[in-house]
Amino acid sequence: MRIAIMQPYFLPYISYWQLIHAVDVFIIFDDVNFIKKGFINRNTILVNNKPYRFSLELNYSSQNKKINEIDIINNSKKLIKTVELNYKKSPNFEIIFPILLNIFNQPERNLAKFIGYSLKKISQHLNIKTKFIYSSDIKKSKNLKGQEKIIEICQKSDARSYVNAIDGKKLYDAKIFKKKKIDLYFLETNKVKYNQFEKKFIPNLSILDILMFNEKKNIQSMLKNYQLIKAG
Repeated sequence: MRIAIMQPYFLPYISYWQLIHAVDVFIIFDDVNFIKKGFINRNTILVNNKPYRFSLELNYSSQNKKINEIDIINNSKKLIKTVELNYKKSPNFEIIFPILLNIFNQPERNLAKFIGYSLKKISQHLNIKTKFIYSSDIKKSKNLKGQEKIIEICQKSDARSYVNAIDGKKLYDAKIFKKKKIDLYFLETNKVKYNQFEKKFIPNLSILDILMFNEKKNIQSMLKNYQLIKAG
């Protein structure tokens, strides 16, 4: 079985979705410390054809808290209105906007579970069959950190291979994974480009932007547009 382990990101970029698509089980890493000014509760969309950083407003967020110990504040009306005003002329607005409303109107306020719901909902739309598990639901040692914690989760999940984003090369040692009989892979995204409102393409935006401008079959092709590099 092939797995990936990532912190929950809200409406993340295409590389995150490629990682989900590439594995059998995607483990939402919710029992690690929250990182401020990261992509857990923030991402980028187009506003007036320029990159705009939006955020889920959080209740008493702190880097001393685990992600699953933080709740969101209901600021959905502002975000929904921003999306509506700036994407209502996009080709897939009528299909995607109801999905966004469904995500924001869910009763769950826990940050990890709220994002987990959004990942599952969009995966369902894109016909991604990957299974999602929260890391907090896996019994494991509380004393392990970093690579050792990842390896234990792999072992507890009966994983034969672990896939991480290409930036993870500096974090993991393939020899140690090999000793534990786990193959280590890194996913490197190929160039992704598509039509937006303007002729100038703005890359590295939220999956929301991709959904608004691309047919499902085109996004499914994007999900496979990567290199899977085996370490060691």
